[in-house]
Amino acid sequence: MKITVFVPRETAAVSLGAHDVANKISELPDVNVVRNGSRGATWLEPLVEVEVNEQRIAYGPVTKDDVDSLFESGFLNGGSHPLKLGPTEEIPFLSKQERWTFVRCGIIDPLSVDDYTTHQGFDGLKIALDKGPKYVIEEVLASGLRGRGGAGFPTGIKWKTVADTENAQKYITCNADEGDSGTFSDRILMESDPMSLIEGMMIAGYAVGANKGYIYLRSEYPLTKRIFDKALKAVRDAGWLGKDIQGSGFDFEIDVHLGAGSYVCGEETAMLDSLEGKAGIIRYKPPLPAIEGLFGKPTVVNNVVTLASVPLILSRGSTSYSEFGVNRSKGTLAFQLAGNIKNGGLVEKAFGLSVRELIEDFGDGTASGRPIRAVQIGGPLGAYLTAEQLDTHLDYEAFIEIGAMIGHGGIVVFDDTVDMAAQARFAMEFCAIESCGKCTPCRIGSIRGVEVIDRILDNEDRTNNINLLNELCDTMIDGSLCAMGGMTPFPVRSALKYFPEDFNK
Repeated sequence: MKITVFVPRETAAVSLGAHDVANKISELPDVNVVRNGSRGATWLEPLVEVEVNEQRIAYGPVTKDDVDSLFESGFLNGGSHPLKLGPTEEIPFLSKQERWTFVRCGIIDPLSVDDYTTHQGFDGLKIALDKGPKYVIEEVLASGLRGRGGAGFPTGIKWKTVADTENAQKYITCNADEGDSGTFSDRILMESDPMSLIEGMMIAGYAVGANKGYIYLRSEYPLTKRIFDKALKAVRDAGWLGKDIQGSGFDFEIDVHLGAGSYVCGEETAMLDSLEGKAGIIRYKPPLPAIEGLFGKPTVVNNVVTLASVPLILSRGSTSYSEFGVNRSKGTLAFQLAGNIKNGGLVEKAFGLSVRELIEDFGDGTASGRPIRAVQIGGPLGAYLTAEQLDTHLDYEAFIEIGAMIGHGGIVVFDDTVDMAAQARFAMEFCAIESCGKCTPCRIGSIRGVEVIDRILDNEDRTNNINLLNELCDTMIDGSLCAMGGMTPFPVRSALKYFPEDFNK
């Protein structure tokens, strides 16, 4: 009987040699290699697992050159080796998490429909088809699920709006344009458990009366595209996608559209314009996309993690999801640890833990070993937190109170060598480069912002230029059409407020 060995096919693992490891292991007799996804412990990739007595034993990070010594040490029987990590589920980084959306990631073969269905796959869709659209929307509302793309808008309200808007044609769109710094949860999920997103989009379509879905995927994810296309074909071939799904009378199809590298297309209306074949430029609102979205039709716009969270909400019940979290921040979020961090990776936890817990208990502090000076959460437009603010609890309202945002859950760590004035300048320059150009505060304000910061750093009329920079930030916040210009001042102002010494050198 062949022994099963799991080697990830996920991008980070592949970039570190997972294909070579899998190919070498495949050459050995009595071994069945399964290309699974990633569990999110990125610093351990490639994380290779062997199934021994129905338990997976982990080894990592494994290179091609390690394979021979692994087998010589009795790897197939869970033998001792310097790379042995023990039972995978007992690795502290993983055992302390609360997996919901990512519960199957790293466990299943992402291209196997049988594997997916064995692990509760399509159970949510079955319940939806049995209970009806109204029940689905009520459950999503009751769960407290909010958009995981950054805005945190209640998902159920958005779905109900689309459902209540009369139109013969409606659409489900998935924003997979994951452009925030330090973020990779969408990519990991689409590569490790793509069928959960497919199922989530179908449930959304059934709930609101849509028969067509589009995924807007960033072009910088070529492996994601290849894996997801194969998953779509497998699901379609198994009768879970397309016409008359499983004899239910419900039709639904999904297309994947590649973006062209524009950060602003992560904004929902710019994404819709890009999907329509236009330049990705912000639309005026109203009308809201839920009323007039893609091609002028009622459209649901959700991100990957939002949609992929829905199947288990239906199969396990809304209460089981809403029991996670605190206050109005219900459920879990995939936090992504990046930057100057020792153990980088994806951590799914319920809302309510502190930033410090994430960085110290899961990330094990800085990679450099130096003290933390700043942490940016929420992408390049997120505010910088100081070391003294790390005990802030991760929930939407708590972050609003300190002028910050959780966003997509990306956490970028900086040690005490960081130049915060340079970081503030980067924020303004990033906006100047990525602005769609539709509104003046963003298009021109960001350019002027770079110039003003440069004058401050050159010690040119410092006091007046600092005042001017703050006034410019007010204008961008109040006058920009979208978060691109409206939030660029957040990192700038937090740097000015908490690290003024860096602007006076």
